[in-house]
Amino acid sequence: MGKDVYLLTKVVTRTRLDQEVVSRYPEYSRSTVQKYIKAGYVTLNGVPAKSAKQEVTENDDIGLVPPEKTDTSKEELPIIYIDDNVIVVNKPVGVLTHSKGALNDEFTVADFFRRYTTNALDTNRPGIVHRLDRDTSGVIIGARNDETALLLKKQFADRTTKKQYSAVVDGEPKLAKALIDLPIGRNPSKPSQFRVDSKGKPAITAYEVLATNGEQSLVELRPKTGRTHQLRVHMQYVNTPIAGDRVYGNERSASRLCLHAHSLEITIPTSKRQTFTAPIPKLFQEMVS
Repeated sequence: MGKDVYLLTKVVTRTRLDQEVVSRYPEYSRSTVQKYIKAGYVTLNGVPAKSAKQEVTENDDIGLVPPEKTDTSKEELPIIYIDDNVIVVNKPVGVLTHSKGALNDEFTVADFFRRYTTNALDTNRPGIVHRLDRDTSGVIIGARNDETALLLKKQFADRTTKKQYSAVVDGEPKLAKALIDLPIGRNPSKPSQFRVDSKGKPAITAYEVLATNGEQSLVELRPKTGRTHQLRVHMQYVNTPIAGDRVYGNERSASRLCLHAHSLEITIPTSKRQTFTAPIPKLFQEMVS
């Protein structure tokens, strides 16, 4: 009686393309790889990959050629203050606080802070402990080391910092000085926007009119909470939207969003409480004269 003969066949494991790319190039996150695939930076057997969901095997030839990054080493930001632990800058309008993703390589505040930080907790957003919207200018503080980053982040989380903004609004507020205490929630019909909502999170803003010409007014805004778009939503709700606000107001009423982080009071290492200030833009004064 003859012996049994077993034929061994190699089992070919199939997996999603994005998962296989991450296993071969672990320095990239899966979300980044998915963006690269969609943008055509990943090839499968010499041809641009069509979808992150494509099934592949270990025998497939997969290539990844990430886009070249723009050299931002010569870009500068106005430094208000710097020591061994913190750096404070006056962020211009149009500059992002940090990158919006793998395929967005424009210059950001985080890129500038990277030159002055040692780790500072997050290598993708080095030194960043709070943020300003792209169209908002003014004071932003960064941490130069991990210990300081934790200290500063805790103060923002605990709301022990004091922030003061300057803004030009369309119209003239009915009251020269008031406290707006209205909850804010996401707009379900426009998820990227917010609105006053009785079921939203508590939001409090104090304001004071500094100057007015009847058509537009220069106001001081002091947020007591830190909700997304809080100042813009609150001023819109009282019928004096911030000038130049393309989302909550009339973008044609000014050449920019007229919102400026004028000052920040915060405790920094080896120092008592300090207040950092960025001058009110000259444009704001001119608009109400």
